[in-house]
Amino acid sequence: MNAVLDVRGLRYELQGRALVDDVSFAVGAGETLVLLGRSGSGKSTTLRLINRLLMPTAGVVRINGDDAATQDVTRLRRRIGYVIQEIGLFPHFTVAENVGLLPRLERWPATRVAERVRELLTLVGLDATMFGSRYPHQLSGGQRQRVGVARALADEPFGALDPVTRGEMQREFRTLVGRLGKALVFVTHDVREALLLATRIALLESGRLIFLGTPDEFRASAMPQVRQFMDSAA
Repeated sequence: MNAVLDVRGLRYELQGRALVDDVSFAVGAGETLVLLGRSGSGKSTTLRLINRLLMPTAGVVRINGDDAATQDVTRLRRRIGYVIQEIGLFPHFTVAENVGLLPRLERWPATRVAERVRELLTLVGLDATMFGSRYPHQLSGGQRQRVGVARALADEPFGALDPVTRGEMQREFRTLVGRLGKALVFVTHDVREALLLATRIALLESGRLIFLGTPDEFRASAMPQVRQFMDSAA
């Protein structure tokens, strides 16, 4: 696999305790790796290490073959879409301002920014005229998440795509990622969501990667920790 994201031996210590311990995986274009685990397992910490919101104690993160530690952090983060439902949007920015943030930082012409904002909001199933002037607190959780997806894609070129409606968001997610050719890391504690969205599932426990495989391999695994998750989905 030609990895877009390659994580090797990642470790992060805080006050002498390893929150992430020797985690390795790779993600190729069009793949979705779901980091699955319970609260405190190291999922979100691993995600923050990838885009250098945290600096690893050991290990290396490579983006398209480049060591992330050697990159200008601002440029690095502009290359990586980061989607969070509840806290990822700037509350004092409108929806249009949130989605158009990266293009504005890249000094796109105003007309081009406005066109991209309309295009992206349509892509995620939100009417630009209706939602563009709203603020995050005026949106539902699902709408905020879709705005976050639009912002993460804001500086990337793509062809015409069908809109993603709210009811189809999860079902269309993998198709959208595949058509855009993105390498995606997705964090959840919901095994149903992981099985639905993942190309591969990485199960974390106490900061360590204890399982890495396809959804079918996850379903078939006899590992006790995997069985606990599968039982919870029954």
